[in-house]
Amino acid sequence: QVQLVESGGGLVQAGGSLRLSCAASGSMFSIRSMGWYRQAPGKQRELVARITSSGGINYADSVKGRFTISRDNAKSTVDLQMNSLKPEDTAVYYCYALINREDYWGQGTQVTVSS
Repeated sequence: QVQLVESGGGLVQAGGSLRLSCAASGSMFSIRSMGWYRQAPGKQRELVARITSSGGINYADSVKGRFTISRDNAKSTVDLQMNSLKPEDTAVYYCYALINREDYWGQGTQVTVSS
């Protein structure tokens, strides 16, 4: 059984930084995309950043230049470095992975940015 375990998140003032980490474990034959989504209260879940096994990266326009996604294929981990955080970045952040052709999600971690 595949699991995604997240760490990081918390409360930070506007302009601050946080780092999210996610580790995949279990029976994994192939991991293609890994990434992060977020969901703010009353809003739909949206893509924040995604990275493929070959290193291709997509960012949401709202986080370009502020967030950086990285991946360690050997450790099956994906990190999200978030700088210059804004109050509108407040949301529950979910780790995502496409593993063995199936979608997997982490339990979510709260990020709160105070103004």
